[in-house]
Amino acid sequence: MFEVLNSYLFQHKNISIPGLGTIYLERLPATADPSNKSMLPPMYHFRFDKYFDAPDKEFFSYLASEKNIPDYEAIKWYNEFSYDLRNKIRKEDKVKWDGIGVLKKDYAGNIIFESEPESSLFSLPVSAQAITRKDAEHRLMVGDKEKTNHEMDEWLHANAEQKKQNWWIYALVAACIASLILLFHFSISRSQSSFSGNQQKLEVTK
Repeated sequence: MFEVLNSYLFQHKNISIPGLGTIYLERLPATADPSNKSMLPPMYHFRFDKYFDAPDKEFFSYLASEKNIPDYEAIKWYNEFSYDLRNKIRKEDKVKWDGIGVLKKDYAGNIIFESEPESSLFSLPVSAQAITRKDAEHRLMVGDKEKTNHEMDEWLHANAEQKKQNWWIYALVAACIASLILLFHFSISRSQSSFSGNQQKLEVTK
């Protein structure tokens, strides 16, 4: 029975169990592994939601087709299966769902779900190598404006050239500041000398 349910779960990414909840199959995107020059496959894990437990009509149609029985018999059969599964969990503490995880009860008697470890579902890594194209054009957001990488390169280059051309302005400003400091220092020294006067003591011969 679990094989049929697993097939539906992998195709539709969820399966609801009356009186228990819904098991979801969630996909984690593929990731790059630059150190090994490969692309790791997508990973999958299962999540349980105990607050939603109502299968849809599509599920019962699928079940009736797989078991070759009318839809109303498929509904009856699945409800009985779910009832037996709940009783088994309460009596035996836990039930292993092959390839999916474990349904069990906690200390308070609530039914919980423990997922199988994340799996790639038989997918394998593939060789991948990053390729850098120097002339490739892509768009960037600069503040609230959109520019291409070529436009940004030109702007940065022009800005650098402008700074090189204006170096003499900075040098002139620095020289003026230095001159003002020296002039100010010289003025203070001269004024102090004039204020003190000649302090040499003279002797008068009688």
